[in-house]
Amino acid sequence: MLIRKAAAGDWPRIWPFWHRIVAAAETYAWDPDTSEEDARALWMSPAKTVYVAEDDTGAVVGSAYVTANYGGPAARVANAGFMVDPDRAGQGIGRALAEHVLAVARADGYRAMVFNAVVETNPAVGLWISLGFRILATVPEAYEHPRHGPVGLHIMYRAL
Repeated sequence: MLIRKAAAGDWPRIWPFWHRIVAAAETYAWDPDTSEEDARALWMSPAKTVYVAEDDTGAVVGSAYVTANYGGPAARVANAGFMVDPDRAGQGIGRALAEHVLAVARADGYRAMVFNAVVETNPAVGLWISLGFRILATVPEAYEHPRHGPVGLHIMYRAL
């Protein structure tokens, strides 16, 4: 698998799984009806460094970004987002993207990474914990999950 910086031309290959994941409303606190134009502006923002994971056929199977979570004197705390094509789940793509983004964030001078709203039923919670993140707090019943009803949102942290 190749992980590289995304180019503008990668968006049409990210959008299908981005849309599928957000429309499912199970893991991201973004509007399930987000338009493609708004999704592109959100994911591919110039404030973010975006990466794609390609399999050995060149298909984009995942994407991630890293950005500052705060500004000013707190700008050394990173934030990141990750999406893996649901048809490719369980193949280590998410872990590879996470390890890559953590290394890049550290190299770029970030001191820590924070996830602001991790749906507590998201299977990736186990991945983040295995990579050294800890749950700082959980906002109870903050997320309307389509299958589980109201569930919490974790705030997760890891020093770099």
